[in-house]
Amino acid sequence: MRAFEFYAARNASDAVALLAQHGPKVKVLAGGTDLLADLKFAAASHHPQVVVDISRADDLRGIQMTDQGLRIGALVTHTEIMDSPIIREQLPALVDAAHTIGAVQTRNLGTLGGNLVTAVPSMDSGPTLVALDAIVTVAGPEGKRQMPIVQFWVGPRKTILKTSEILVDIIIPKENVGKPTHFLKFGLRKGQALALVNVAASFHVDGNTFKAPRIGLGAVAPTVIHATSAESFLEGKPITPENMAEAGKLAVNDAKPINDFRASATYRRDLIAVLTRRALEGAYELHRKREAK
Repeated sequence: MRAFEFYAARNASDAVALLAQHGPKVKVLAGGTDLLADLKFAAASHHPQVVVDISRADDLRGIQMTDQGLRIGALVTHTEIMDSPIIREQLPALVDAAHTIGAVQTRNLGTLGGNLVTAVPSMDSGPTLVALDAIVTVAGPEGKRQMPIVQFWVGPRKTILKTSEILVDIIIPKENVGKPTHFLKFGLRKGQALALVNVAASFHVDGNTFKAPRIGLGAVAPTVIHATSAESFLEGKPITPENMAEAGKLAVNDAKPINDFRASATYRRDLIAVLTRRALEGAYELHRKREAK
């Protein structure tokens, strides 16, 4: 690891000012579970000259309901998500996704914001947030801006963030807090595995039909994506096993899986179809359990 200058930001505004001051060769430190590994192995041309630590910025923490929806600060850890009463009750799929991330130590230190900023296509936090139409807030020298989370990623390990910008929070819109949602991940082993495919599905139940169905797919494209064909097919359709299975088949066409040393594209296509169907079934089962209470 090469030497670098180190600054600790007091809050989000201070972090933005430090990033703007120190130019392009600067990195942000939050939980450190990704960055510290990168620093050890980065080539000299990619090594930062400055690291800005945002871990003390309390305005980037917290989980609370706001007028816009459920706000999750970028510095909230995966363990905090798992322990949050409101998330456990209203959005258990976020808990399930957080539980699959790394080991206990990683979940204790790693932050939701860091997971999203790293922008690995197989990230476990992404599909559920996509299925919930999450919104992200970005802060920079010109102020704050918001966008749908799918617009935050532009490619593998690439986001829309400029060097002088940070991710502030993630918001689940108010109408989606409590929306039946289910997350599934398939890896080569039970724990601490990168996903071959991960899927989240959400929908409201209108009578016995799908309303606002959303399907997020990870590890099957350059970024986490919506399965738009499957979503359009399900809208207004009766909630039946046949329609769920057809949505799984359509989701395959929305993805662009690759061949690599962990799995073939053909195998991943089969997984997409099966996991999409099962995620839809899981979301509906959650709805039925709530109705039975």
